[in-house]
Amino acid sequence: MLAKILILLTLAMILVSLFSALALLFKNDDASKRKRVVQALTIRIGLSIGLFVTLLASLYFGLIPGRG
Repeated sequence: MLAKILILLTLAMILVSLFSALALLFKNDDASKRKRVVQALTIRIGLSIGLFVTLLASLYFGLIPGRG
């Protein structure tokens, strides 16, 4: 149950980061905001990779049951 909650929270953080980058992209007036867009997208990529590794580790250690 804890693993599912952590996965859902990570997915929510990924979506928040994605939409914050989108909002910053539309307000792109100067170079500092461009850096914030890149930073938000970098955070999203890091969270996505972390979630993928966590899912693989959870499957390997039996926290998430596999199919079959």
